[in-house]
Amino acid sequence: MKHLIAVAALLITASATAQQPPTRDEAAAAMKRAVTFFREKVSTEGGYLFRYSEDLALREGEEVTTATQAWLQPPGTPAVGEAYLRAYERTKEKYLLDAAVETARALVKGQLHSGCWAEFIEFDPEKRKAHGYRVDGPLTARARNTSTLDDNKSQSATRFMMHVDRALGFKDPSIHEATLYALDGLMKAQYPNGAWPQRFSTPPNAAEYPVVKASYPDTWPRTFPGVNYSGFYTLNDNAQADVIATLFEAAEIYGDARYSASARRGGDFLVLAQMPEPQPAWSQQYNVQMQPAWARKFEPASITGGESQGAIRILMDVYRYTGDKKYLEPIPRALDYLEKSQLPGGRMARFYELKTNRPLYFTKQYELVYTADDVPTHYAFIIDSRVASLRAEYEKLAATDPAKLKPTPQPEKLDLSSAVTSGARRAIDALDARGAWVEDGRLRANGQPQNNVNRVITSQSFIRNLDALSRFVGASK
Repeated sequence: MKHLIAVAALLITASATAQQPPTRDEAAAAMKRAVTFFREKVSTEGGYLFRYSEDLALREGEEVTTATQAWLQPPGTPAVGEAYLRAYERTKEKYLLDAAVETARALVKGQLHSGCWAEFIEFDPEKRKAHGYRVDGPLTARARNTSTLDDNKSQSATRFMMHVDRALGFKDPSIHEATLYALDGLMKAQYPNGAWPQRFSTPPNAAEYPVVKASYPDTWPRTFPGVNYSGFYTLNDNAQADVIATLFEAAEIYGDARYSASARRGGDFLVLAQMPEPQPAWSQQYNVQMQPAWARKFEPASITGGESQGAIRILMDVYRYTGDKKYLEPIPRALDYLEKSQLPGGRMARFYELKTNRPLYFTKQYELVYTADDVPTHYAFIIDSRVASLRAEYEKLAATDPAKLKPTPQPEKLDLSSAVTSGARRAIDALDARGAWVEDGRLRANGQPQNNVNRVITSQSFIRNLDALSRFVGASK
């Protein structure tokens, strides 16, 4: 009985301790331990991946990776760097700025001659010879030199570089020059009609890309044609939105109107890309004739419910920056079309057949069909409808003085709320003796369950917990 009472007393004490608000010193110490571990044990020369096994022996980005690689797509390298920089701005702890600069230097090492970044950065000296990294010297004929805008890779890297450059007062020559080179690369990759490709190695030849309005093809293949879609005008995965947002922010940071002009041309493309009746919305990607085209084997030439909603949001964002109502003009008929195209229950198909507007799906064998009873599970063929909220946002924009709409950066307001306090408490309690946040999980790209990994360290959780601690420390000052 005494033993049970003692155990119960210990549990009550531990529970009470866990509920106690942390002190600023306790949170600051936990933050430093976590950052030190992530920099010294997890990082590869300042670069990061998605997930790691608890013992750090196995690691992955979107794919299986080696110990000499870093990944670009969030929550990889740029996202971790942004977390360091946010934490520095909240707390003014110099080691956090040092960590952000270290990550920026990793991106400098991974920048390609084409202007931006590929999916990953290779740090192994011998393997780097296969990549066209600027810092390694002139571009060789066989070096891989393809920058990608897919999944916010180059855009997130460029924005992070801009933020570090600004934090350093634009005085670090290598970071400043690499940032401007990336911005120039984005502008050079832009097509004459204002669009961007998914990937690029060289600037487009303007004569090969006529500026025309979107139209329907006379016919289109019902089976995957195996086309190389990397040069298509691409809306998928927010490629256009992320570039436009990056360039508008660059114009604010550097006071250079070239960047905002390029962003505006991105809006001009969306005006051109709106399909004519009976489907006045957008395709996921377009060929050089400005007609909907296939991309991957589960992305047919079609009208898209998802990217069309994204296109409306981009147009509203461009309007906020410019006040030019030509960017609002396409929206009402697009909203009307999308509202009529909603499925029973209020959701939307990802794809709609050209002209007939019948929802399109794929079987698990990637056969194009009209029914959703055998779709692959790796891709969302039915998506949420945001038409009602988009319409409300549009109506508010249209009724507001354009002079009052342009976004202006606002300093973050830090307050010691109960949510901030409890978030810091959870982050502190979850930290292990090494300074790592370990959680249940699997390495999805590493052939589970063969490698028998059930506990992982993730960049996403590191970012979330660092944010929780830095908010608390910043609000406690």
